[in-house]
Amino acid sequence: MGFLSILGDIIKPVTQLVDDLHTSGEEKSTLRNELTKIENAMAEKILEYESKMVEMQSNIIMSEAKGESWIQRSWRPITMLTFLALAVFDSFGWLPNKLAPEAWTLLQLGLGGYVIGRSAEKIVPAIAAQFGQKGDSK
Repeated sequence: MGFLSILGDIIKPVTQLVDDLHTSGEEKSTLRNELTKIENAMAEKILEYESKMVEMQSNIIMSEAKGESWIQRSWRPITMLTFLALAVFDSFGWLPNKLAPEAWTLLQLGLGGYVIGRSAEKIVPAIAAQFGQKGDSK
């Protein structure tokens, strides 16, 4: 469950509470607008946080990739290729014992981390630029 869906789960009951208030339509509308502003501000902060997290993870991987020793540069790819080979062997029934669910989870996280990391390297600057433009226009 992502931060943004949690945010929606938090705001939704408050919005329903506003709908149940016994006030004028104009007051309800004003309250809804204020709640939407708060929700948007919180979503922006969450996106900034997630952007910084992805950037930091990307920096770690880039530092390792540019490291001086061969093992520093290669341990992640070797680990993921090993788990990928185990997954293939498991799928064809070539392993004496089935892989534990945790091994599959680790493979998904590892491969997902590489895909997300590479995508984030390309997408995060565009998102940051968009938020920067919005911030400049205020």
